[in-house]
Amino acid sequence: MTSTHQITAGFLPLLDSALLVAAKEKGFAAEQEIELTLVRERSWATIRDRLAVSHVDVAHILAPMPIACNLGLTAPAPRMIVPMALGLGGNAVTVSADLWSEMAECGASPDLDARASGLALRQIINRRKGERLRFSVVHPYSGHNYELRYWLSASGIDPDEDVEIGILPPPDMADALTAGLIDGYCAGEPWNTLGVLHNHAHLATVKAAIWKSSPEKVLGVNSRWADGHPEALAALLQALYTASLWCADNRNHEELANLLAKPAYVDRPPESLLPALTGLLRIGGREMLSIKDFFVPNAKAATFPWKSHALWFYTQMVRWGHIRHTAEHQQIANDTYRPDIYRSALKALDVAMPAASSKVEGALRVATPVGSSGALTLGPDGFFDGGLFDPADVDSYIASQAR
Repeated sequence: MTSTHQITAGFLPLLDSALLVAAKEKGFAAEQEIELTLVRERSWATIRDRLAVSHVDVAHILAPMPIACNLGLTAPAPRMIVPMALGLGGNAVTVSADLWSEMAECGASPDLDARASGLALRQIINRRKGERLRFSVVHPYSGHNYELRYWLSASGIDPDEDVEIGILPPPDMADALTAGLIDGYCAGEPWNTLGVLHNHAHLATVKAAIWKSSPEKVLGVNSRWADGHPEALAALLQALYTASLWCADNRNHEELANLLAKPAYVDRPPESLLPALTGLLRIGGREMLSIKDFFVPNAKAATFPWKSHALWFYTQMVRWGHIRHTAEHQQIANDTYRPDIYRSALKALDVAMPAASSKVEGALRVATPVGSSGALTLGPDGFFDGGLFDPADVDSYIASQAR
């Protein structure tokens, strides 16, 4: 039987490619009459380039990257839209065993509390008197870079003056840590777990502690392809949403880990992938910690492309000198995320969805049922320092941010 839609999707070998892998391997794409071809890439730059020249139609991509492309910050720059997120959380800040030992002496908490870890790191930096610690992230326009910088800055550490932040591919980070080339890194799974298991690393904090219910990877779509294939895109969103439900079911975690472990996908042992799926992580040595909402594939509107998420990433691009703040630039960032397409595509599945397209990030201190039926629960969604981001007042938020 010939499929109605042929779609090629690029991805990097990371745990949060799970929705695309499950959509293909479990038949959710085929149920929507999609022949889904998954193409494993080596770098985010390659993902961007293949989208630009239409070698792939859609991609598993860093949440800020489509915004950066649309703002002309990276070339070649395909015009892109984001009609869906691929989950919440999934990152950690990992440091060397020696640095963690120092941080623990300075009050870093074994529960990886972001505030305690940040204050401990500040003490170490202050007493080293000019000897800068070195951290790595995966890309300048990544959630990793912006959340690391937010955590450092809110802890009283200048990310540009007090430490060095460089770019490394995730597979090289743990080895660079062991070699003493860096002191820590912020990456997605399984690279934190592998660092702990094989490179004597220790988790310092996690994305879910820095900014609760925050996005990491999204579905980036070449907008020319989206304009020409609206039915195919809607079918893909339906397949991915069904995959998100399957991925979120803890009864499927072992099978999902085995699927992701295949050579065509993440190509790492299942035991290095399962911890992030269950939330029970090895954090250092033989220490284990259950981390609530470490990676969320479906709950809390995890696949909804909030415009407030896009605008927060935009404010960080402005904050760290990547782009000048103008009304035009803000509008481009706002228009990159497309909840209207998400709503239209998933209406047929009777999915509980937010009524608004933006929310005040950090306003929900507890889990909160929303909508007339209460079928959807959001939050908590706060920043660890208690900050609030109101997408209706971007100017004031940018003005208030310390460099």
